[in-house]
Amino acid sequence: MLLAEDDRAIRHALERALTLEGYEVTAVADGVEALAQAHKTPPDVLVLDVMMPGIDGLQVCRVLRAEGDRTPILMLTALVETADRIAGLDAGADDYVVKPFDVEEVFARLRALLRRTSPVGVGAGGAGDAPAKEPHIPDRQVEAAGIRMDLQARRVWRGTRELELTRTEFELLELLVRNAGIVLDHSTIYDRIWGYDFGPGSKNLAVYVGYLRRKLDEPGASQLIHTVRGVGYVLRED
Repeated sequence: MLLAEDDRAIRHALERALTLEGYEVTAVADGVEALAQAHKTPPDVLVLDVMMPGIDGLQVCRVLRAEGDRTPILMLTALVETADRIAGLDAGADDYVVKPFDVEEVFARLRALLRRTSPVGVGAGGAGDAPAKEPHIPDRQVEAAGIRMDLQARRVWRGTRELELTRTEFELLELLVRNAGIVLDHSTIYDRIWGYDFGPGSKNLAVYVGYLRRKLDEPGASQLIHTVRGVGYVLRED
């Protein structure tokens, strides 16, 4: 794991906690070091602070994604506005944690990210890993409401237009497509996508749904992801 955090106290505390949890951690203080280390020894997962001097976490994320690096990225941010979180997702991040955070939440989000990229039956790093998800069937495709997903190639189209999705966006859309027409409650989605229910106060799911809608929406076309107030979300064509 590569951890980039310019606040020395937070960096050291998180490095100790992650090490005790069973991760092998390389900790650096800025984005320049993070990129150099990522190129030298590609990690299994990156934890990047958004606000760092010089090259910040968003820039690190953009550079790696532009290079075709799909390593899972968890962002640490003190920014709480939805637009700021969307900026992180737009840069290619897979998930984020808002400061001040509970270290157990960091562990949970890391486990969820690593489960989606670990071989079946192999732990995802750290104590208390949940079992890995069952593998997708090779070459299998799922379709609903004009959405087609190639699960092996991890590609998705609305009609003839191909969409560029982050790993978490892809997992969320796949869940909705597989359950098209069924209202999925918040707890179910959190459990299936993140492996952890962050509670009614979390805005994490709403941010991802909003960002996914932006990528799916087309002028003159019907909205596909609908909010069922107080319950959850459903994929369907009006």
